[in-house]
Amino acid sequence: MKAIIIDDEPLARMMVKEYLQAYPHIEVVQECNDGFEGMKAIQQHQPDLIFLDIQMPKINGFEMLELIDNPPQVIFTTAFEEYAIKAFDAHAADYLLKPFSKERFDKAMQKLQQPHNNAAQAVVETALQAATQSNRVVVKDNGKIKIIPVAQVQYLEAADDYVKIVTAEGSFLKKKTMQHFEDMLPPQEFIRIHRSYIVNAQLITRIDPYEKDSHLALLTTGARLPVSKAGYAKLKEVLGI
Repeated sequence: MKAIIIDDEPLARMMVKEYLQAYPHIEVVQECNDGFEGMKAIQQHQPDLIFLDIQMPKINGFEMLELIDNPPQVIFTTAFEEYAIKAFDAHAADYLLKPFSKERFDKAMQKLQQPHNNAAQAVVETALQAATQSNRVVVKDNGKIKIIPVAQVQYLEAADDYVKIVTAEGSFLKKKTMQHFEDMLPPQEFIRIHRSYIVNAQLITRIDPYEKDSHLALLTTGARLPVSKAGYAKLKEVLGI
């Protein structure tokens, strides 16, 4: 098995390598200091397993995983217990809270062959009900990583298995659902006005009647977005009209 260690703490990487000496069938093909390096290393080596820190410079562990099409098995190694639920939501084989013992490490390694155990599944379901908000979106743009502050997002549009994120710089695709963004974005600032659209409410300049029970939202950018009956009710509630 090929493994990659992605952690900005040299001592943490050293500890994982030391514990892995008991597993001669696992070869560490690269060590990485941050998520940027980690993503390149995964694309280059196609490892079977990664040991991944969560809080790292530039982009965090979750953001890095979101950018990989077919991520390998993951064992998270982090000092932040609050991330445990989200770690299992990312289908981790296990979650090691630093500093972890050799015994705890060995337990995680045993789970590699059974990543979909019932305990993990229960935590996944809890995670889905406790979506966290974020102040940025990380996307891949022509092979490069781009970090988009949420405040720069004008609107989001469903595009098959992707969501199109529209900004002043252009549009970017992210392989997520509209529901994911509806849960993640601040609800007073971003409103689901249609099953295919979420809009930055601060950019709405006018709402015009359209066919039947629908409306059109006009943005300061010139964009015209459809507003469903349910979306119009949400708009009225949030905007106080």
